[in-house]
Amino acid sequence: MNVNFNIAASAYGQAQKLISQAGQQADVKTNPLVTETEKNGFAKLVEDSLQSVVESGKVADAKSLEMINGEANIVDVVTAVAEAEIAVESMVAIRDRVIKAYEEIMRMPI
Repeated sequence: MNVNFNIAASAYGQAQKLISQAGQQADVKTNPLVTETEKNGFAKLVEDSLQSVVESGKVADAKSLEMINGEANIVDVVTAVAEAEIAVESMVAIRDRVIKAYEEIMRMPI
């Protein structure tokens, strides 16, 4: 069985790079009405959430590799994959709600 695990590792690396770039861009934007804690609070919340999703994916991949090598229990693998799936589905649901809220705001009359 020939599986290229470098693709998954590359995807996680790119996701982490995007997360760090998003955090840096949020810090660059300034608004005199928003305190420093509020700016970093939301950006940090989003960054931590995305980092958590990436980490759960890494754990699932590591458990899968251990299973392929005969070192892991199938229950651990299934649990790790299920946790990663739930994390991704949750982030997608949150993203969809944010987009829906944005679209509703854009439809509001001024």
